[in-house]
Amino acid sequence: MGDIPVIDISALAVHDNAAARTRVAADVGAACREVGFFAITGHGVPSPLLDDAFDASHEFFALDAAAKQLLAIDRLGHNRGYVDLGAEALDERKGADQKEAFNLIWTDERVRPPNVWPPIDGWRPRVQAYFDAVLLAARRLHTAFAIDLGLREDHFDDKIDRPLATLRLLRYPASVDGAPANESIGAGVHTDYGNVTLLATDGVAGLQVRTRAGEWVDAPAVPGAFICNIGDCLMRWTNDVYVSTPHRVVRPVRERYSIALFLDPNADALVSAIPSCVPAGEAPRYAPVTAQAYLQSRFDATYTRPLPTRAVPGDR
Repeated sequence: MGDIPVIDISALAVHDNAAARTRVAADVGAACREVGFFAITGHGVPSPLLDDAFDASHEFFALDAAAKQLLAIDRLGHNRGYVDLGAEALDERKGADQKEAFNLIWTDERVRPPNVWPPIDGWRPRVQAYFDAVLLAARRLHTAFAIDLGLREDHFDDKIDRPLATLRLLRYPASVDGAPANESIGAGVHTDYGNVTLLATDGVAGLQVRTRAGEWVDAPAVPGAFICNIGDCLMRWTNDVYVSTPHRVVRPVRERYSIALFLDPNADALVSAIPSCVPAGEAPRYAPVTAQAYLQSRFDATYTRPLPTRAVPGDR
């Protein structure tokens, strides 16, 4: 597995075993400080639910282009809907990303806008059930972060209870021999924007992580596991104690599907350095900023076409 450890986090759901929870938190914290990536098992998301989410993803991307364009994010805004091939450029130096996606946001459908759903019978409850399950796993990881950082276990609870969370279904077309260089990138080199990402893959290689030595290594493919990585918001919160690691997706040898859950903080959460992460006598490395303001700045720099409304679906 190289520099990316595999961690069983099942103890985080067992509230009467503090020692086991502390051990898991230490393992997670070590990964966050070192490579910034780790794989988790024991996350509580049932295998049939995960498999069905991939089936639903295949069903969506099999729709014709006209049906997908009716759900296009550049028509709907608020980070919801379909993202066409070439609509994003995570690394502008390499040109547009060769991937398509469908985004769902966490919403109460009152303060935040509702999601849009494809015209596939029974699709919504299947994907929503998966969204709910993987979001719970991501929230549990914040318990490990808090324990490792010497905070109360519930320190992050009120900062992620109305999160700017996004579930993103992704499809990467297979590479084409002789394609121009700017069409050989599935997703350009980038760091993620929020707190933590939980990624499920179909086993087709493509995701690569840059080590501290500057080498690119393939992320492990562990059946039933999620590949997790720290995002920039959590790195700012920890004053760079935790590391947001650059990664990319190269064009796969065959069609590749993945599903990412981005757990970003509440829109009004103040991302300000945790005092214990700031060495005595030093100033924090980053100025405080609300999660919504920070994430909006990152989305604005990502899309190759302007969106009609703000990308981040914050409280209005």
